[in-house]
Amino acid sequence: MSKLSAIIPTYNEIDYIEDALKSIEFADEIIVIDSFSTDGTKEKAIEIGCKVLSRKFDNFSSQKNHAIAEATGDWVLFIDADERVSQKLKIEILSVIQNGKHQGYKLQFPHFYMNRFLYHKVDKVVRLVKNDSISFSGDVHEKLLFKGSVGTLKNFMIHYTYKGLPHLLQKKDTYSWFQANTAFKKGKKAGYFQLLFKPLYRFFSSYILKRGFLDGVPGLALASVNAYGVFSRYAKIILIEKGLK
Repeated sequence: MSKLSAIIPTYNEIDYIEDALKSIEFADEIIVIDSFSTDGTKEKAIEIGCKVLSRKFDNFSSQKNHAIAEATGDWVLFIDADERVSQKLKIEILSVIQNGKHQGYKLQFPHFYMNRFLYHKVDKVVRLVKNDSISFSGDVHEKLLFKGSVGTLKNFMIHYTYKGLPHLLQKKDTYSWFQANTAFKKGKKAGYFQLLFKPLYRFFSSYILKRGFLDGVPGLALASVNAYGVFSRYAKIILIEKGLK
């Protein structure tokens, strides 16, 4: 029988962590990699019975790679604190780790915004893999590296993406600074082309190509904020270049 390790990175997630952990109780091992939370997140995870690792945050890949080294399961499932494994997804996960044909599986994440799930804004990300020479690379949008074929699970992960517009804008602002600093260190430049056309394309991609318009007003709002996030990233690169940050 294959065993499953679940890994969840945290930082001040006290409002979310308990429900997230309860949704993955079926895992044989739960590892919480905490960035020195100050709101009781770590204590709650210990109380529930998880294995808790504390590590100062430097980037998302390093955090998860640190936890991977401690995972003893044959398979590893990665989730965030604002995500929940539904009952149907649980059954599907338990099935594929015993009888699946692939070494990795993408999970589907419909965005949650304005009190509804946006089923035309669905991300597909590899989150379930065999524990065999796996690692993450990348600072912000980290990529899971592994050997083998990839399948896609049918059932959705419940993902409470944004707590509201202020949280969404704050998240975009935080990511854009992180991305801008990373891009600047790599020698990437930004100009008026990026400021104008990159945000327009992100809006077009989110709202038209990915059919966000079918999600009504929430789809329009999310596509607009996504475009703002791209604009903000390149604007910040210019500020850094000019020494105005």
